[in-house]
Amino acid sequence: MRSRTRRLSLIAAGAVAATLFAGAAAVAAPGIGNGWPYDPTVTADDAKAYTLAAVGDIACEPADAENAATPSSLKCGSPSLGGYDAEFATAQQTEAMKPDAVALLGDEQYEVGKLSDFEGSFEQAWGGLKFLERPAPGNHEYYPYTKKGDNEAGQNGTGYFAYFNGHDQAGKPNASGQAGDDTAETQGWYSYDLGNWHIVSLNAECNSPAFGNDCSTTDGGLLAQETAWLAADLQNNHQQCTVAYWHQPTFSATSASTATVSASAPGAGGQEGQVADAWWKLLYANRATLVLNGHEHAYARFKPMDPAGQVDTKRGIPEIIIGTGGEGLDTLAKNADGTFANPNVVTGFDQGYGTMKLTLKQHGYSFSYSPALLGAGQPASALNYTDSGSGDCKG
Repeated sequence: MRSRTRRLSLIAAGAVAATLFAGAAAVAAPGIGNGWPYDPTVTADDAKAYTLAAVGDIACEPADAENAATPSSLKCGSPSLGGYDAEFATAQQTEAMKPDAVALLGDEQYEVGKLSDFEGSFEQAWGGLKFLERPAPGNHEYYPYTKKGDNEAGQNGTGYFAYFNGHDQAGKPNASGQAGDDTAETQGWYSYDLGNWHIVSLNAECNSPAFGNDCSTTDGGLLAQETAWLAADLQNNHQQCTVAYWHQPTFSATSASTATVSASAPGAGGQEGQVADAWWKLLYANRATLVLNGHEHAYARFKPMDPAGQVDTKRGIPEIIIGTGGEGLDTLAKNADGTFANPNVVTGFDQGYGTMKLTLKQHGYSFSYSPALLGAGQPASALNYTDSGSGDCKG
């Protein structure tokens, strides 16, 4: 057996953003050492396999003095939420996978992602995996929360970047770090390579002051610049396999069909879903392998789809929603006969919390998902749910 140092190569968005419109190639930053604390020895047979854990929608809001005005039903300890038990269960499930990296799919910390909330909740369960975490932000890290009797100001990503990138004594986030750049020009989009895989983390939280409350992908605003960066990043990618992740899904599993927007239609997730629709077109054109999302607090795996939401077994991209990190659970949308409202959903689970394990191979992947903890009031038989399979890269 021979030993090997596993390595992540990170492309820093801020380092290349200024050159994208001029058509310059993206430049890789120096590799980030990734010495996993477990035995790093491998055999020749598995030298090309890496483990990527993926999950979103994780940590409850801590019931501390700073959150005294938040209704108790929205804080850790509420019987309607997963709470600390669930986020610890998914963290321990993830650690048992011994991952090479952890893709966090947004809404890492509820309700508005203050730094003190990250330190009081997310850090308690997931802090031991921090050096492996490659996050994407969600709406709860950017937007205000004014529902269910709560009224908290949006953090515009400040707590998120301060936690993952570090901060000064006053709590001001560092301008760059493992969550990408936090500057006026970039808001935490980045890419990295893991073995033969190119992995892209995107920020869809465009209805925020950081993005000028501008969700257009074509008008030259910050979101349009992110979309142009994605196009250049994909064009300059030489890896065979590509996976992208962001928070709000393009195609919905928990929103029932309406008279105007079908759950299977592009952009069904709202304004951020419309943004993701534009990204889906770029990923499809560049033969991406997988798209991962959170936001909907359930697990759902979709058939491979083209940008119009039509099944495409040759070039289509499977979407997998893994919003079961621990905060709470939603209900999968179903028809009266029990079938999924979105006909492209292959399978789904909304009775518990869990993390997906992706094994990234030289020319393809395998995946497995099973619950780590049941939701409140769910039958013990729900722990028997599993989903697994495999697929090939298209690049």
